Amino acid sequence: MKHWLLAFFCLAALTGCASEYLLVTTDGQILTSDGEPELDEDTGMYEFEDSEGREQHIPKNQIKQMMER
Repeated sequence: MKHWLLAFFCLAALTGCASEYLLVTTDGQILTSDGEPELDEDTGMYEFEDSEGREQHIPKNQIKQMMER
């Protein structure tokens, strides 16, 4: 029984580590990111995986606001 309880708490802790971010663009779109978007300094674009698992790229100057959900 103790092993199941320990496994449950470990799984719950790992599930809570993935944060979701909302990105608001200058034209009013709201994009959802699984995990914190990373800025590629060479291209000036944020790279992130959206809620449907697709990799997205958006220029830094098109992001008006970014917040953790």
